Amino acid sequence: MGTRYEGRETAVNSTRLYRNVFKKRDVRFITHYTTPEFQMPNDADEAELDLINHLWKVGDRFYKLADEYYNDPELWWVIALFNRTPTESHVKLGDSVQIPIPLEKILLHFGM
Repeated sequence: MGTRYEGRETAVNSTRLYRNVFKKRDVRFITHYTTPEFQMPNDADEAELDLINHLWKVGDRFYKLADEYYNDPELWWVIALFNRTPTESHVKLGDSVQIPIPLEKILLHFGM
């Protein structure tokens, strides 16, 4: 299964501005990934998906839902992106979070 980093360009940052960061990490540079451009599914694409509605409760985390539904906690970003919620702090208790399945189809829609 693909990761969100596959196919992304990288940039090496070795500017003096980050000198203290490099020193703390005992490195000479930091590699950054370029920002991906995901294609969100349109209505027709979304009709091909099954959506599981999950009521957000205390203790919920995207990585836990990804582990439960995709058997891979590292795919937390799929649920977050699909729901347009970059972090768990953007979800309130009682909110409905949709989990798109099958995973292969939603990854295709995201261009993965």
